[in-house]
Amino acid sequence: MADETEGYLLAHAHRHQAQQEAEELCARMPWLTTAQAEELTAQYVRRRLDVTRQLMLGTVRRAAELRQEYESRYAELKRALLRRHAAGACAVLTCAAGVGTVAAALVR
Repeated sequence: MADETEGYLLAHAHRHQAQQEAEELCARMPWLTTAQAEELTAQYVRRRLDVTRQLMLGTVRRAAELRQEYESRYAELKRALLRRHAAGACAVLTCAAGVGTVAAALVR
């Protein structure tokens, strides 16, 4: 729910900014008729929102790719760490068994 509200507010802010930019553009062209200015504004806002949508979709897609890469790398590092710990534990147990054997032989 909060994500949807944030998305709505962000979209509204982008639309408002595009509308302001279009109106500023039209204000610099006083020869436009009211209808032309309205059409130019509508076209500008529509195009600007399309570009923004494409940029956001690209960002979301790239974020998903990065997430997958990081999760894969994390799993790989976790497996490597587990292997190292297992090897270390085996080495400790082997040494302990060797020391136990030597101690038992010396006691006899």
